[in-house]
Amino acid sequence: MSTRFDVPEADAFTRTYWDAAAQGRLLIRRCGACARPHHYPREFCPHCWSEDVRWERASGRAALYTWSVVHRNDLPPFAGRTPYVAAVVDLAEGPRMMTEVVECDPDRLRAGMELEVAFREGLPVFRAGG
Repeated sequence: MSTRFDVPEADAFTRTYWDAAAQGRLLIRRCGACARPHHYPREFCPHCWSEDVRWERASGRAALYTWSVVHRNDLPPFAGRTPYVAAVVDLAEGPRMMTEVVECDPDRLRAGMELEVAFREGLPVFRAGG
């Protein structure tokens, strides 16, 4: 079995996030002290440094911030997916997230376009939404 470069290794802290993704749910963290959300998951708030942070289900809505069409990537399993769209999206809750845009012709992509979360093999990806 070859190493996959699209799936991070879950640890005791991030397992909650990856288990939820495998069930089709996108989670973010929200701070109980300052109420600000953040992503990627951390054990403390990156805004006020409080450790009073909790998991919260995200709406799954996002706006496209920026993207790049990748035409070559030899790492498994990306080679079989090229070309693909690597992107950064602004989640409706506020945080930015790196992801992939699927099921959309790259020529249709526009900054600010509405996207919705989908899941492929337990990984959150985004597609054109409305």
